[in-house]
Amino acid sequence: MSDVTEIIEKQIKKYGKKRETLMPVLQSIVEKKHYLTEDSMLEVAKNLEISAAEVYGTASFYSFLDIKERGEFVIRICKSITCDMKGKNEIIKALENKLKIKFGETTPDKKFSLLLTNCIGWCDKSPAMLINDEVYTELTPQKAVKIIQDYYKK
Repeated sequence: MSDVTEIIEKQIKKYGKKRETLMPVLQSIVEKKHYLTEDSMLEVAKNLEISAAEVYGTASFYSFLDIKERGEFVIRICKSITCDMKGKNEIIKALENKLKIKFGETTPDKKFSLLLTNCIGWCDKSPAMLINDEVYTELTPQKAVKIIQDYYKK
């Protein structure tokens, strides 16, 4: 039995075999595998008895359900107007320089992916970013680079 099959079965056992189980299944796969492969989406469709198009449509709609391979640590920079006004662009430049990649790319060692995302709900402490599920707020270029340096040690 594949890892993906185990994940799907665990979620079906927890939530039942219904359409509403799709999001928890997809989230669980991304949590364990970092992204959704075409094969994993087909397996989800088969197990939940829904169309592959519906699974793909859901997966491709939500920015946190990656359908491309990503790094071990996915850095998501908030692209809201508030973050923009508080210096997001300087943080972006600092991260691109540190990681030697552009937004939408993954480092050659597959350690980091750098992405822009819609509001993450921390406008009162912007600029903000997420690394996987960890929130970092009130960023400066120096603080963002220091955070990345700490992740290199993990």
